[in-house]
Amino acid sequence: MYGRRFWPALLAGVAACTAQPADEPEPEGPTSADSVAMAVEQFDAAGFDTIQWTTVEDATVRGSVVFNYSCVRCHGEQGYGDAGFVTQGDTLRPPSFHDAEWALAGDFFGLRQRIYTGTENGMPHWGLAGLKYRDIDAVARFILVDLVNGAG
Repeated sequence: MYGRRFWPALLAGVAACTAQPADEPEPEGPTSADSVAMAVEQFDAAGFDTIQWTTVEDATVRGSVVFNYSCVRCHGEQGYGDAGFVTQGDTLRPPSFHDAEWALAGDFFGLRQRIYTGTENGMPHWGLAGLKYRDIDAVARFILVDLVNGAG
């Protein structure tokens, strides 16, 4: 139906349209380092200054909701860093909040900033992902009050 010259010409045309020039690298998208840098730049500790809770329990109840929605997939229900993503082979190894060596164990302000900015190693930058300062404050309180110092 088609001549012998048609197929080689068609294949050459397809190859020419799909080939990338050898000397031009493919453009890279934003990296996790870029996202963390953007979150660090946008982080404003003063955003927490107006947050008020009627009681610590009100804050930790809200924090438990946020934790169960946003954090439990990696950190686990009790904060041991052993949740489904980890047990299913994810290479991210979140810290256990119960580990005596956990760097943010007594650092409420640092924990709020870490939740906002994330890390280059896989911790989401929740401040850029849409958590409000109030929810970040609540989940930090929940982690430190209920999980670290409470029954968790």
